[in-house]
Order: sequence, then C-alpha cells, then structure tokens
Amino acid sequence: MTFEVKIEADSNDITEDPHDDKTRPYLCTVCDKRFTEKRSLKQHKQTHNVDKLYSCTQCEKRFATQHSLRKHMNVHSSKYKCTECGKCFSSSHALTVHRRSHSGPKPFKCSECDKAFSRSGDLTTHMRIHTGDKPYKCSLCDESFSMSGYLQSHKRQVHSNR
Repeated sequence: MTFEVKIEADSNDITEDPHDDKTRPYLCTVCDKRFTEKRSLKQHKQTHNVDKLYSCTQCEKRFATQHSLRKHMNVHSSKYKCTECGKCFSSSHALTVHRRSHSGPKPFKCSECDKAFSRSGDLTTHMRIHTGDKPYKCSLCDESFSMSGYLQSHKRQVHSNR
C-alpha cells in the first residue's frame, strides 16, 4: 500500500519547536512528523512504503524491523512513563521531549478555549476539535479524519482485506 505524501507544509503550517529553535517546514502527511530538511522527509517517507511484517501483540501497530517493534514495546511496559500524566513512551528521548509539555513554556494558545501548547503543531491539531476540519481523507472510501493516525487505523481495520 502506498500513500501520497505532501513534501512541503503550507506557509502558515510551519512548526517551530520552542525547545530547539528549528523551523520544520517539511511535513509528512501520513504521520504528521515534520522535518528541518527536505532530504530527511524523503528518507522518512520510505518507512511508509515498506512491508511491516512485525506486529505488536498488544495493539494494532506494525513495524518494518524487529528493532522498531522492540523499541515500541517500551510503550506497553511503562519503561518510559511520565510521572505527571502517566503517558508511556518508546524511548527516554521521547519522554524527555514530552516532559517539556508539563514544565516548559506554552506560547501557543487556543483562541476558542484558552488551552495552551508548547508546540504549534499540537495547537493546529487541537483546533480541529473546534473547526471540525478533517484533512486526512481515505483514498478508498469517503471517510475523513482529523488526525493521520485515525486514518491509518481506519485503513487497517476497514480496508486491510482488499
């Protein structure tokens, strides 16, 4: 299965991470990851086009390598668990970045409900609650989703046997 991946974000959709001061204009529309360089996005896009033979026994996720599956399993083992909110991560780096959401500045504020975020991309995703925007459209049916992960889950659950 292949996916269409937009290479560049719209000019008003560029994420700046307040913790590393890097502009990330290159957006993967399959998984919402952003990159500082076009070549990094192109390399990342290949991960969406490989056979994912390794399945997690505890959730629906699939991986191209055993290493990726083993790293993912940390989410289920609570090895890297946030002590503030209980969310689990696959690596210590991911947990460290997440912890900033509790302690760091939150300059990105929602104009509708005053909720604040440490990353602009999180505010963009949150705003879809208020706008009803569902930019991730299934190429196999008429369903649309507010997050790429919801679309991927839909494709696995509804269209995987086609």
